[in-house]
Amino acid sequence: MEARATLKYARIAPRKVQIVLDQIRNKPTNLAVAILKHTPKAACEPLEKLLKSAIANAENNHNMDKNNLYVAECFVCPGPILKRIRPRAQGRAFRVLKRTCHVTIVLKEKE
Repeated sequence: MEARATLKYARIAPRKVQIVLDQIRNKPTNLAVAILKHTPKAACEPLEKLLKSAIANAENNHNMDKNNLYVAECFVCPGPILKRIRPRAQGRAFRVLKRTCHVTIVLKEKE
């Protein structure tokens, strides 16, 4: 039995999200929430919200015990890239790539 939550089209680079996900993988959910709350990274705020959503899904949809949950899987996939133009010297234009990502968190119960 597993509970999952996904965040799609997050406006943050997948590389930045991956750093934070590596810290919470295979941790109990209460420890994972504490790590996300006290880590000074931009990705932590949406990830904390996503983790709380996954916990709520486990509790309400799958009747799992909140205290026995742990982060079984968490991964990030690149989403579509927004292409923007930045004016540069002598009439040139540089392209700015604004990356997006899709994040998935899967929770399981300890046996």
